[in-house]
Amino acid sequence: MKIATWNVNGIRAREAQLCEWVERDRPDVMCLQELKAEPAQIPERCKLADYHAYWHGLRGYSGVSLHIRKGLFDAEPAFSHPEFDMETRIVQVEFGNLILASVYVPNGGKDYAAKLGFLTRLAAWTKQIHDAGREVVLCGDINIARADIDVHPKERKAGVIGQRAEERVLFDELLGGHFIDVGRALEPDNPEMFTWWPPWRNMRQRNIGWRIDYILASRSIAARATSCVVLADVGTSDHAPVMMTTA
Repeated sequence: MKIATWNVNGIRAREAQLCEWVERDRPDVMCLQELKAEPAQIPERCKLADYHAYWHGLRGYSGVSLHIRKGLFDAEPAFSHPEFDMETRIVQVEFGNLILASVYVPNGGKDYAAKLGFLTRLAAWTKQIHDAGREVVLCGDINIARADIDVHPKERKAGVIGQRAEERVLFDELLGGHFIDVGRALEPDNPEMFTWWPPWRNMRQRNIGWRIDYILASRSIAARATSCVVLADVGTSDHAPVMMTTA
């Protein structure tokens, strides 16, 4: 199974690139963030016939979607949102014991307290699911670099939002002994797994970036992962897709 996530930074701007990527890599599950469009504004070309999809967005801001390849599961997907959803930032789907979710954590620049509150509720929600004995794959833009290795040395700045100690503590609480950060588990010492680059001074071309997009999986699922790669050649968003393949 292939599970992928991508902050598209505007679905209407990335219409052709999304379709080209899906045709090339054929993910079974696809999570998108920062749609910047309400459902009525989604381009027809992006309503891929091979996928069940749920578009959850606002005009010009935020937004997430979740796409399940038709035939992947026996049951029709029933999409929903946890009660703490705000600004169209999370959508989930349940298949038996498995929950898949696409999430876009606030970056905190306009309302840092809201970011911390969202992360706290996200961690509590996933803990409750795991405590019930269920499995989860949480994909998306967490807007935190977990550790210094996840930031290029030229971008490491004490006290900058996204690198603050209290945010990293909350990230650890989200992992909670239940989740595995699949990309880092498979490549623990790789210093160049960046998924986001500041959109100036050719930072992407120079690979001076941050790792803030993740696939977090329950331990039993992560144990079956054979790869989790950053697809840095895809698109012109300031983020790149991340794709996990499981046996």
